[in-house]
Amino acid sequence: MKLEDQPMTAPAMRNIIAIGGSAGSSTPLRQLLSDLPADLPASIFVSTHIPAHGPSFLVDVLSGSATMPVTCAVDDQPIEPNRVYVAAPDRHLLLIDNTIRLGTGPQENMVRPAIDPLFRSAACSFGPRVIGVVLSGMLNDGAAGLHAIKACGGTAVVQHPIDADADQMPLAALEATEVDHVAPASGLGALLATLAQTEVADATFSPPPDLWLEVEIAAGARLGSDRLRRIAEPSVLTCPDCHGVLSEVKNSRPLRFRCQIGHGYTAASLAAEIGAIDEAVRVAMRMMEERVSLVDHMAADARATGRSAVAELYEARAEEYRRYAKTLRDAAVTSLRLSQAPGSEAFDDRES
Repeated sequence: MKLEDQPMTAPAMRNIIAIGGSAGSSTPLRQLLSDLPADLPASIFVSTHIPAHGPSFLVDVLSGSATMPVTCAVDDQPIEPNRVYVAAPDRHLLLIDNTIRLGTGPQENMVRPAIDPLFRSAACSFGPRVIGVVLSGMLNDGAAGLHAIKACGGTAVVQHPIDADADQMPLAALEATEVDHVAPASGLGALLATLAQTEVADATFSPPPDLWLEVEIAAGARLGSDRLRRIAEPSVLTCPDCHGVLSEVKNSRPLRFRCQIGHGYTAASLAAEIGAIDEAVRVAMRMMEERVSLVDHMAADARATGRSAVAELYEARAEEYRRYAKTLRDAAVTSLRLSQAPGSEAFDDRES
């Protein structure tokens, strides 16, 4: 029976469970799915940081443990109870109008599927009926989405950070919102089973328009500067993906940014991506310095053997490489100074 086919007089239940995880989440996922009752009248949605390209084996892995049927989510598929839907590779898993949508919108927090879009769409579509669960993982994807679930009257659950292989995502979720329950993996199944069979006292809710806009972005809708200004203010930062201007999302917790294309970053994921770019600059600088040394040596050898024209060519090339190396060195030094300057931890401070 589809969710929309259930009797209108039936009480609203907390029967939409959205689960997000990353590094170290497969073990708690398997355990909680194995601990759920086989006849649980709830729909479960799982989004983890899986590779964008190539097959995903998560459905097979979870099917071996789950008491309920586990399938890969399909676009325009009606939501049914007593099912586990797993995000497809390279698509955001979204819940819109009692239907599963696979979003083609830009990456968020450097990944697609991302957890935040799933949580936001669930909050917008089902409000107080949603239970959001954040499991083990790096950085803080899921924290903003869990905050949205709470803002729409839903229930927030977090795996205990001490119990998680990677505690960053659970800790970030605890910092971002008033969480209802914290439990180890061994207690999540029983907790979710109890919550899923609890009536919602008041099922009425009205999701903020800004939240719907971010769901539309994840689905693939064009954003543009006018719509972006509704939810964000331009900053001095640049999108690492498209190199456009990043805007700071208003009243967001944790601190987040979006560009005009729609790429989304929490401050933590943005800092991690910038760190990766800094490392690439340092590698390029080292390679360029090595190239200068090599071409200088080739020029000297040409001079020594009487090949003046060849020597001049090599000397000109070495000078060009020196300019490139200086540009890279200046960029690396500037980045280092910024990271050591007072207030360089502003991102983290504003998230806490």
